[in-house]
Amino acid sequence: MFLGIDVGTSEVKVLLLDEEHQVIDTAGSALDISRPRPGHSEQNPVDWWSATCAALATLRANHPAAYAAVRAIGLSGQMHGAVLLDAADRVLRPAILWNDVRSDRECLEMMQELPALTQLAGSLAMPGFTAPKLRWVRQHEPQVFAQVAKVLLPKDYVRLHLTGEYVCDMSDASGTMWLDVEQRAWSSALLALGGLRASQMPRLVEGSQAGGALRAEVAATLGLPAGIVVAGGGGDNAASAVGMGAVEAGEGFLSLGTSGVLFVVTPSYQPNAASATHAFCHALPQRWHQMSVMLSAASCLQWAAGALGLESAAAVEAKAASLPSDARAHAPLFLPYLSGERTPHNDAHVRGSLHDLSHSTDQAALAYAVIEGVTFGLNDGLRALQAAGSAPRQLSLVGGGARSAFWAQQLASSLDLDIVTHPESAAGGALGAARLGWLATGASVARVCRKPDIAHTYRSDPAEHAMLSARFARFRALYPALRKLA
Repeated sequence: MFLGIDVGTSEVKVLLLDEEHQVIDTAGSALDISRPRPGHSEQNPVDWWSATCAALATLRANHPAAYAAVRAIGLSGQMHGAVLLDAADRVLRPAILWNDVRSDRECLEMMQELPALTQLAGSLAMPGFTAPKLRWVRQHEPQVFAQVAKVLLPKDYVRLHLTGEYVCDMSDASGTMWLDVEQRAWSSALLALGGLRASQMPRLVEGSQAGGALRAEVAATLGLPAGIVVAGGGGDNAASAVGMGAVEAGEGFLSLGTSGVLFVVTPSYQPNAASATHAFCHALPQRWHQMSVMLSAASCLQWAAGALGLESAAAVEAKAASLPSDARAHAPLFLPYLSGERTPHNDAHVRGSLHDLSHSTDQAALAYAVIEGVTFGLNDGLRALQAAGSAPRQLSLVGGGARSAFWAQQLASSLDLDIVTHPESAAGGALGAARLGWLATGASVARVCRKPDIAHTYRSDPAEHAMLSARFARFRALYPALRKLA
């Protein structure tokens, strides 16, 4: 058995996988996000460990024999979060998360001070990354910055509890803006922009390599075998790619989680910062990937549920699907920038909006507009990836949004490519983490990283594609017009 632990933004998810690629079970434990000021987004790292223990306890109770037979652990997690520890491993402040946009000024300063930044880091400096966050802390909380002994990413804080070691994998490290992505090593030039040293960084390993061993006292508490390997793991997107078997050039996936991601494997380091895409290390050695990211995807449905008085995001999807086909061309247009945006705009200050409201606009039309707006944001991301040299023909759909057949079909028609879903697609990050744990025991990529079964294939519908293309053109015209008013 292999155990995957995915430290997400909304929950910690754990998964048990056997050597026949069967998912035995999953469990989760919810997390809260604190937003102390507009544009701020934080979590308490201690909550990640508590949630991990709670989710593991559920797996242990439901499958005691399989759980006790775990041979390795893999980790996946939300990227970019800044966990600041002092010399005694005490958390100095709440972790600043990936969707926090307070450090936009620091990003501009960093790019002005180091013109080579984008070539080294594979991306424009953006507030979501870890490096601008630390520069912000140095400027605004100098008493905290002075105590920083180590900076960890979210999954690696959980690793610290499991193993007692400071370790990070290449894919997650790529999102810090401290890594020389092509060389797969910490960059002294990038670290210097924030007044940091390599000694404050964790040790780097590949995601499929060992990244520590489970401490005996922790193993006793969790009911797992002591000393089992804890793999380097991966950032949530790279781990999801491993879970979907996307490990060769041209393969990729689309993630509909809190954020929205388009991920395509590349054979070499191929940065193209001008399109606001990211070129990062994959979780496997000698592989890289390109990625476009929108900050608010399925989280837009959670917002809409509250705003429309519906009980859940699933109710928003159901309401949207109920809108008659002939009414969809006349629905409002929604800009899904509730937390600012990365690809393609790199704009921390833009916010979401609804356009073309009328007296006939009802709940169904509004719900439809929200889902379609996220779809259009992902289409923007695909255009940016195409400009960066990627040309995927098929993408696996993962994340919570993968449960919606309505949304999957809309994505296929709007992006004009095949969208495939899988039985385990909602657990992509946790599945990939378990596979990385399996690889860390010495198993081969060919044995472990097979593609999961396809549950359904969605192909572009010509009529829907034509309707969505016309609406997408109007959608793309709205952002430049809004920027003129800012």
